[in-house]
Amino acid sequence: MTTEIKRLIRVRVEKGATFKRDGYGKKKQLSDSWRKPRGQHNKQREQKKAKGALPKPGFGSPIAVRGMHPSGFFEVLISSVKELEGIDPKTHAIRIGATVGERTRGGLQEKALAAGFKVLNARTAKTGSEQEKAKKPVKVADIKKSEEKKKEEKKPAPSKAKAAEAPVKKDTKKAKKTPEAEEKKAPVKEKKPVKTKAEPAEKTPEKTKAAAPAKTTTKTAKPKTDASAEAKPKAAAKPKAKKKTESEVKKNE
Repeated sequence: MTTEIKRLIRVRVEKGATFKRDGYGKKKQLSDSWRKPRGQHNKQREQKKAKGALPKPGFGSPIAVRGMHPSGFFEVLISSVKELEGIDPKTHAIRIGATVGERTRGGLQEKALAAGFKVLNARTAKTGSEQEKAKKPVKVADIKKSEEKKKEEKKPAPSKAKAAEAPVKKDTKKAKKTPEAEEKKAPVKEKKPVKTKAEPAEKTPEKTKAAAPAKTTTKTAKPKTDASAEAKPKAAAKPKAKKKTESEVKKNE
C-alpha cells in the first residue's frame, strides 16, 4: 500500500458521514438505515441543523479509495477454485462465502494462500480430535462429575490433630460393644424399682373414687330433704287410717 492510498483512507475516515433516517430515535421499530424524508413539513427535509444532514456530493470519499477495504485491497467474494482465475493478488483480497463447506473451504483457503492472496476471513484447520469433540454432545452427568472433582480438590486437607482424634473415637465405640460392658449394664437395670411407677397409678384411682361420692352428696343433699318431707306425711297418714277404723268399730259396737 502506497503512502498516497494511506492518506486517502485517512481522509475517508475523517469525513465519515453517517446519515440516519428521521425519527429513528423516537420509535423502536425504526432502524438507523437511511430513508429519504418526503413529508411536506418534515424538518429534516427542510435541512434543519438539529435534525441531521442529508447526503450531498461533498460527503463522498475519494474516487481512488472508494469501495476499498481498510487493508488497502479491493474485496472479492469467492466460493470455488475457478473464481481465483483473473484476479490480481496485488490489488485484490479474497473473502470465502459462508455457504462453502468445511472440506472445500480448507482446500480453497490453502490454494489462495499459496497463490499469494490475502484471505480476509481465514480459519484455522481443525484436527481430528477437535472434530470428534465438536460432534459428541456434552452430557449433563459429565459436567456434574467434573464440578464435583473440582470441589474435592479445593477442599483443605484434614489437620494432624483431627486425624489423631478420629481413631480414638472409633476405639471407644468398640469398647462399648464388648460383653463386659453389657454385663455391667445388666444389673443396673435390675436394681431400678418397678413398683414405684405402679404405686402412683394405684393411688390415683382411690383419690378419684373418694372425691366422686363427696361431690354427689353435696349435689344430692337438697333432693334428700324433699324426699324426707314427702315421707313424713305418708307415715302420719297410716295411723289416721287406723284411728278411722277403730272409731268405726266403736261406733258399730
